[in-house]
Amino acid sequence: MLFLLLGIVLLHIAALVLLFVSTIVNTWVETSGSSADLWLNCSTTNGGSHCDPANTSEWIQAVQATMILSVIFSVISLFLFFCQLFTLQKGGRFFFTGIFQILASLFVMSGAIIYTVKNADWVPESASYGYAYILAWVAFPLALISGCIYVILRKRE
Repeated sequence: MLFLLLGIVLLHIAALVLLFVSTIVNTWVETSGSSADLWLNCSTTNGGSHCDPANTSEWIQAVQATMILSVIFSVISLFLFFCQLFTLQKGGRFFFTGIFQILASLFVMSGAIIYTVKNADWVPESASYGYAYILAWVAFPLALISGCIYVILRKRE
């Protein structure tokens, strides 16, 4: 049981780290001389770097909000897991932990979908998705799987 709990916590922490990195790092979209994320658009010209705030349209604000909510819900889920681990009755399930983690996965999925759909409107065709965008998509199934495991998991002594 200890190894199962350790594995689930490690899966949860891996998803949380991926959510943090994908929300913060400046490589959702890359071109040869520039990169963009949810917060800044940076370009490199003549050896110098210049960064401007991201587009202020509603869709980028929706992506920002959903990514931040996914991080918040995942942190709350981890906190709830440790609280429930010590207070839950024998045989009880980690419902609240699982629900918050599943919500975190749905928020990151929503943000990545909005970014995918609206990205074509303002990014040139020569651009490619960066690793932070890919990490957001990787964090989605990890968070969903860990949330489902929490819902199924029963506390034993």
